Amino acid sequence: MTSEARAAILGRIRTSLGRESVDPARRTEIRDRLATPPRNPIPARAAALDADGQVDLFVDMAEAASCTVQRVASLDEAAPAIADYLTRTNQPAQLVQAPALDGTIDWSKTPAIEARSGLPGKDDVVGVVPAFAGVAETGTLVTLSAAETPSTLNFLPDTAIAILRRSDIVGTYEDAFDRARARHGKDLPRTVNLITGPSRTGDIEQQIQIGVHGPRRLHLVLVDE
Repeated sequence: MTSEARAAILGRIRTSLGRESVDPARRTEIRDRLATPPRNPIPARAAALDADGQVDLFVDMAEAASCTVQRVASLDEAAPAIADYLTRTNQPAQLVQAPALDGTIDWSKTPAIEARSGLPGKDDVVGVVPAFAGVAETGTLVTLSAAETPSTLNFLPDTAIAILRRSDIVGTYEDAFDRARARHGKDLPRTVNLITGPSRTGDIEQQIQIGVHGPRRLHLVLVDE
């Protein structure tokens, strides 16, 4: 969309709201709010915990949302851990990973696994992505879209595997967005995905169905280093 078209659309919205123009004081207020976003009420269960407590809460909440968690000491153990998970759950030995993980996970340690990097196709059953953050208050994974971390990897494969560093676990959603703003400034990614457990819906006769809008399984490799 061109800047002229965007300006025309926003102009029509302002007209319908009776706001033909924004006075300077109001404009300054809006800019200040965008520059320093206010925080919403923070659940005590996350804010009152130290780093170790937040990690424990995150794992508990993620598992309560049907996410499986596998802890490893370092990234060197990620490939064997993923291979073990795929074997235990009778998953294919083929997977596609986000380009951001190139050179990070050493698949040579698991010659039985056929790993490629790129976008998932309709026949890809297993996808591996790096998580930007984990939110302790709800056990939610945060992923950011980019060429190196395509969002399709979060939703197309039946089995989604996320790599999360212990140091990237934060207490609240506000903490996660603060980290995103600190890293990207005004150039936030086009899409921020908040993922809590595998895909599910209760739209069909109020019965919970798994995997309707995304992965049937969500597995987390939590790296303690």
